[in-house]
Amino acid sequence: MNRMKLALWGSLGLALVVATPARAQLSVYCGVDEDWCRGMVNAFTQQTGIRTDMSRMSNGEIYARLRAEKENPRGDIWWGGTGDPHLQAADDGLTEPYVSPLLPQLRDWAQKYSQVSHQRTVGIYLGALGFGYNKEELASRKLAPPACWADLIKPEFKGEVQMADPNSSGTAWTVLATVVQVMGEDPAFAYLKKLHQNINEYTKAGAAPALAMGRGETMVGIAFQHDIIAVAKTGKPVVTVSPCEGTGYEIGAMSIIKGAKHMDEAKKFYEWALTPAAQALAPKFNSFQLPSNANLAPPPESPDLAKIKLINYDSAKYGSAAERTRLLKRWNDEVKSQAR
Repeated sequence: MNRMKLALWGSLGLALVVATPARAQLSVYCGVDEDWCRGMVNAFTQQTGIRTDMSRMSNGEIYARLRAEKENPRGDIWWGGTGDPHLQAADDGLTEPYVSPLLPQLRDWAQKYSQVSHQRTVGIYLGALGFGYNKEELASRKLAPPACWADLIKPEFKGEVQMADPNSSGTAWTVLATVVQVMGEDPAFAYLKKLHQNINEYTKAGAAPALAMGRGETMVGIAFQHDIIAVAKTGKPVVTVSPCEGTGYEIGAMSIIKGAKHMDEAKKFYEWALTPAAQALAPKFNSFQLPSNANLAPPPESPDLAKIKLINYDSAKYGSAAERTRLLKRWNDEVKSQAR
């Protein structure tokens, strides 16, 4: 009887082994839209045969996870999302230096990102910051369209503005760093306190305000312009605005996680993600940033950077972990903690 049980359990164990899927050979932490994340890893697996596990999070969440997992990394590569948290991770020694043979093919700003980070990250796309408004909501209340950062603190927009929380969102961190650079730090915080009175919600993800604006849940949404354009392409009545005072931008980035357990596969993904073919996937998933590979033309839907007043965004300063910690503490103490 015992032999029969052993035989039975042995056969069941064999069946379990056969039925269990093979473990992933690469773990990707992804900081862009879920569909684009999924499209990238699926295409990579199809082309290379490397099984890939993907976790989609906001960039602030990924940065926090890398800090928490420093002694035992669970991810191998961090792809996408605003570059400042990538630079902060590089500053903390959480990512691995790597120089791609494809680096000379990249646009100047992408190569500069590699240099600034001491080769611990690289630029994969560029997107301008801005805001948008729901034109139907605006017309129904007979309000003038906002054109400047200063317009967003007007009384008529009380409870009608949405942005993400800079503690979790790379987009919102770019908002904070941008207004500080446009206005100067103390005037910027005076502005942010007034803006706080008009905010209806601080979302976790940076693209959420654009989506909420399209659904009519908020009149104004602060987001990257390509995220607002993606909502407009679905037929929603939203209009994209480049603030008149000037605006910052993101350089979306990619980093290999220090101590990655699948280092060879991480480097293969890194190389593949810098190719024109991989970067050409973005518009298929409604992502219209300027790609970093100079051999690939921007999508026609991309914002025309020549028509946008871009500031000289200081990536080195606002990509440092110390500056992030300092400014976030001030924002939490002086802005977010205040009643609305």
